[in-house]
Amino acid sequence: MEERALTFEGFTYHCRVVHQDRPRAEPLVLLGGSSQNRYAWSRHEKWLAEYCTTVTVDLPGYGTADFLPARHGIDFLAANVRHMLGELGMSQVNLVGSCFGGAIAVRFAQQHPEHVAKLALVGMTLAIPDEYAAAVPRWTRMLELGDRAGIAGELVERFMSPAGTGVVRKHAVVSRLLLRQFMAQSPDELRMSVEHNARLMSHDWFRDDPLPSVPSLVCTGEYDTLCTPAMGRDVAASLPTAAFTTIKEADHLAPVERMEEFSDLISRFCTHRPLIGLPYCNQVETLGTAVRRPRVPSPAGASQAAPTAP
Repeated sequence: MEERALTFEGFTYHCRVVHQDRPRAEPLVLLGGSSQNRYAWSRHEKWLAEYCTTVTVDLPGYGTADFLPARHGIDFLAANVRHMLGELGMSQVNLVGSCFGGAIAVRFAQQHPEHVAKLALVGMTLAIPDEYAAAVPRWTRMLELGDRAGIAGELVERFMSPAGTGVVRKHAVVSRLLLRQFMAQSPDELRMSVEHNARLMSHDWFRDDPLPSVPSLVCTGEYDTLCTPAMGRDVAASLPTAAFTTIKEADHLAPVERMEEFSDLISRFCTHRPLIGLPYCNQVETLGTAVRRPRVPSPAGASQAAPTAP
């Protein structure tokens, strides 16, 4: 394992690389959500690094990297990922983006398709959910006023599924973990959180630009109430071809709640192993722009059926 401090456009950032000398797949780059740093995936490494070199990163504006003004958006962060790959000597990678990291991963795939071998998106949506967007100004005011307890409680409620939604493993444990994490933020981290919210609201989240026709996977927890399974299906349908599934007994925090199972799913995807029949996943669907059935002309006067996905 090695830690690298790199600089892009004057901003210092940090990446963590766990090397695999006998890889069975291209290097795996994990882009986490806004509240995750490069160490958030360290417990996954014992499963993921068995198959390939893994890379996690604190991009500018997150973790221990330099503060990043909100005028720098997702395009900048995607370009930063390209810079990191060049510094690490990686020409092509399997790219996994979780939540906010998914938006960066999609933009990177659109702008640098030659560097993407496979693309996996976790808890991703084509648009910031309306309720989340409406709450951002209030959260920004709370952060500026130092109301940690108030915003921590609201964020936990937003990221975790409400009671009664369904059985979610480690729901109470992960809720407490998130609450402690939000409450323990330093003044610098709070400042970054305020700027992150400003970044979300001032830049495109998703652009309907061409995406590379590479093996793709979209997944989320079956009880994700932030980026719902329906939203995930829309994401999968926007890609050329994508497998879509939901992880059982999990919500938006599926990678934490079902750590071993999530790691197994990603490892299988990266090494071309079957995703069908996994006990921790629901049905796997094949979606995408390239797999939609074309509209079939109907006899005059007859109605036409809308295109469907297999």
